[in-house]
Amino acid sequence: MPRTLARLLKPLAALALSLVLVLGLAAPSQAARDTNSYDGNIYALYAGNGSLVPPRTTLSQALDEHRAIVLGFFLDDSAASKQYAVVFNELQRLWGRSAELILLQTDPLQNRETHGPSDPASYWSGVIPQVVVINNDGKVVLDESGPVSIDAINEALSQVTGLRPQGDVKLSLNREVNELNSEIVPAP
Repeated sequence: MPRTLARLLKPLAALALSLVLVLGLAAPSQAARDTNSYDGNIYALYAGNGSLVPPRTTLSQALDEHRAIVLGFFLDDSAASKQYAVVFNELQRLWGRSAELILLQTDPLQNRETHGPSDPASYWSGVIPQVVVINNDGKVVLDESGPVSIDAINEALSQVTGLRPQGDVKLSLNREVNELNSEIVPAP
């Protein structure tokens, strides 16, 4: 009986030792909004909305349907893109189905030829974040890089659609909820 017990305990001891080593040596997660580290889908993590990426339609389809379009260029490993993710989330809330929000990582767009107005690379200026608003006829009405004011984007979309944003439009301050998340709140 002791031999059988010893044979059973050896694999269990090896498994327990393996678990202790793996769990003991694993580093804790260090996601941070203010670093250029890759933390995963920034829209799910920092804006609380993983439905923004991948976009539900392509630029070509939106242009063919004569829709108002907001192109947002970003990188998942960019502090500037992480901090700006909440703005795209708010745009989705305010504009719902009135405008097509197409968020694109710039890695696939770098150093390649562009193929006309239905190619997102045609609009990317090489800086992130970048916002481009395109009207129903395919003309650019706003093209800005950096932390573009949500008010400027709302104004461009109002011009393009003839509509006002759904919900509260007096939203212009970014309030930090915790070390990872922030939200846009009414200005005082």
